[in-house]
Amino acid sequence: MKLTLDKSLSLVALGVIGVLHSAQAAPVYEISNLADLMDESESAPKGTLPGTLYGYGMSLNDNGQMLGTSKGKRKLSSTDVENDRINIEDGLTEAEKITYSVNKPIVANNFTFNAAANAPEGAWLPTFESINGTTDPSDTSVVNSVDTIFYGINQAGVKVGVMTAPQKTLPYTGSNADQEFWYYRDYEERGFVKATDGTLVPIIPPYTQYIKGDNVAEIGGVSGTSAINASNLITGYAGTDIVQNSKDRIDNCFASDATLPVDICIQSDQFPDSNSYRYVQYQTRAFVWQLNEDNSVTPTQLPLGLTPDVGSTAIYTAQGLGVNLEGSVAGRSHVYRNGDTKNLRLDAGYWSKDAEGKYVFKAIPMTDDDQYSIAYDINDNGIIVGTYNRYIEGFRRDKFFYYDTKAADAKVITPDDFAVGLSDLTSVPTDINNKFQVVGYIETSYARDGLPRPQAGFLFDKNSEEFSNLNDLMTCEAKGFVKSGTDGDGYPTWSRKKVNVSDGSGKALSYNSDLLVVEAKSINEAGDITGTVFVRKPVYQKDSDGNLVLDSNNQPLFELNGNGEPVTAYTPRMVVMQSDGSTVTDEWKKQNNCVDKVEEVPYKRSGAGMFTWLFALPVLWLRRRKLNLS
Repeated sequence: MKLTLDKSLSLVALGVIGVLHSAQAAPVYEISNLADLMDESESAPKGTLPGTLYGYGMSLNDNGQMLGTSKGKRKLSSTDVENDRINIEDGLTEAEKITYSVNKPIVANNFTFNAAANAPEGAWLPTFESINGTTDPSDTSVVNSVDTIFYGINQAGVKVGVMTAPQKTLPYTGSNADQEFWYYRDYEERGFVKATDGTLVPIIPPYTQYIKGDNVAEIGGVSGTSAINASNLITGYAGTDIVQNSKDRIDNCFASDATLPVDICIQSDQFPDSNSYRYVQYQTRAFVWQLNEDNSVTPTQLPLGLTPDVGSTAIYTAQGLGVNLEGSVAGRSHVYRNGDTKNLRLDAGYWSKDAEGKYVFKAIPMTDDDQYSIAYDINDNGIIVGTYNRYIEGFRRDKFFYYDTKAADAKVITPDDFAVGLSDLTSVPTDINNKFQVVGYIETSYARDGLPRPQAGFLFDKNSEEFSNLNDLMTCEAKGFVKSGTDGDGYPTWSRKKVNVSDGSGKALSYNSDLLVVEAKSINEAGDITGTVFVRKPVYQKDSDGNLVLDSNNQPLFELNGNGEPVTAYTPRMVVMQSDGSTVTDEWKKQNNCVDKVEEVPYKRSGAGMFTWLFALPVLWLRRRKLNLS
């Protein structure tokens, strides 16, 4: 069964019947970087960059190249609150927080890396890649001020992402006795393209300068690149103006009674405040950029999904998130839903060229029950994957849908996940290939206690309508099990691999290994997948700068709980999953019948640091919850 959205549908009638699917035709996956993930050397952690906390797989092409992003030494504080609803149990300490202020040096928290199947450094081993002057996070002699994130790589190896400018300073003139400088940047969000020859091409937005009379302010503007196709056509977004309230704020920076230098005053309004609000707000539009042979880019602004009223001061947003080979773009835009000018929504849609070669926006039809919707990707066959948000069983949930842009009677289709009908499990697709395979993440618990639910990566095959938890498609060895014997029918029995480690003080720690794929981010044409896996690891002590506390022999020390016992944590790391072509069968299930009572830990996404637009995208920043060793 699959659900076609229609205004006449009754959610109550559909229910959430818990009938589990069986994925008889699904491929069997191995974790290709399993040995690295199971390496217990915290001084050189695998699946992320040394010197960073967390690693995330972001994009994977057909030539064995992948991109990732590592989160740095500390956790962000201001924007985490906005999208993460920090729980007290999360245990953030002051030493683990980063705040942004014109009174403090700017500390970068996000770093880019690449990995490859045949890399000389080792297969799928994260290797730092500098963007806009960033230095390797393992070099503790340098403090980076540039945040960078990779989002996409095409078959030729051209990369796209988002970066900030490096820190600049002005002599301090305020009343803080020990402060020497003000701190600011030329811009906070700028897309980039990195060509195959290594050239970094910044995506300059149309609006970077505020001018009023004799007053001129360089405010940097915003832009971002989210995807690139095989012909080097890039999509993303850019700011085309700022709204009137923002102009008023900047005017105040030029006032005779202003107490801050103009650049510092403007920067303070572009940093998020304690409530995660930014006072400089941009009109944002979807764009495509063609990367030319000389590494220049040719921009094309895509039309908004509506025509604003004359004199309107409202903020209107459109973003391109995915692009296919023919240049059609999936994303979202403000629209008047179903032509009703009293029903302004931010909805999924796509841009394609008309007979004259001009881009036209087409909204994907949504019902009155849907609060908003997003289209994340589009394949070369015109199939879009996205989410709509609505109340299900009394709670707001995001639900995965697909939509055929080539069909004459196209409808929004919600496939069954782990139930027949519309379950209340949040599900978000992140990528679709040309074999109609979709990956993403889905909640795995029906608990309604208001806490973050556990989640897992999924694989959906549109051809067979099979929806699978990726963890159910992995061999037992890939999930941290070892054979412990055989049962009465001759099939293997399994137990968790026991890990025994000691720290620099000689304190011993023993725990059961386990891995859980919590998000699939990218799938190539071979069906290979990259994303994020939770790996259980010891927790080591860190100092106020986020560096490991080492003993006299330069060995790290375990972090201890209130009883003086070492603790472990489920740590997010980059993962690459590949199939040898075999499929899940009843016999395979008997051979890989490894189940135990492993605690499910919520994988909670949080804000994306400095990049304000990324709340629309699925992953990035995780939180570490410490677990007492039982």
